[in-house]
Amino acid sequence: MHIGIAEDDGDQLGLLELWLSDGKHTSKGFATAAGFIEGLKKERFDLLLVDWMLPDGTGADILAWARENLGWDLPVIVVTAREDEATVCAALNAGADDYVVKPFGMAELLARIGAALRRRAKDQPPQPVFATGGLEVDLGRRIVRVENVEVRLSPKQYRLLQVLVVNAGKVVTHRQLLGEVWGAAHVQDIQYLRVFVRKLRDRIEPDPTLPRYLVTELGVGYRLRTPDQLTEAG
Repeated sequence: MHIGIAEDDGDQLGLLELWLSDGKHTSKGFATAAGFIEGLKKERFDLLLVDWMLPDGTGADILAWARENLGWDLPVIVVTAREDEATVCAALNAGADDYVVKPFGMAELLARIGAALRRRAKDQPPQPVFATGGLEVDLGRRIVRVENVEVRLSPKQYRLLQVLVVNAGKVVTHRQLLGEVWGAAHVQDIQYLRVFVRKLRDRIEPDPTLPRYLVTELGVGYRLRTPDQLTEAG
């Protein structure tokens, strides 16, 4: 399990990274909200451990960005020096699964991490793996492979592919894709969508100039071909 940590106290961050990089887990720490958000754009984490108060923002800012941009749901544990009801409620209402009050011990932290993961596993049904030709998308683990080689996508690229996978075999309109990936304010930005489709094809297609998996439905939208449709296309 790869854990992302937001903590501005250098000593505390070093200790957490040591605790959570024990052979079973890996971790990466960030000292600011902005730095953590940049990390979320580049790396895939399985759980987030977020200090509620950071020099340039709060845990709520990070959670709001993650909900808006990542397109997948992660367990989040908030770390706070405060245990008043208002702070606890604010963290939980922002989307945290749990909170731990400083100072805390390693045993308590690991127990809370385990509990958060178990709750998520219980609440969420197993996610399928979609495969067509040499393309494989594991929705549960958020892993994309092409010819058995893992492909790294940006959060927006993955979200775009995710929507197409959920609707595999069907035409997904420009408006639907823009609305689900970028929000209602962008449903007219078709040129913006075309740029991202081109970037996605560069990552998943054997020949992006002759798309095999992600095909254009002229004037309407895009379709991700199912195995049967690939066979019919030849």
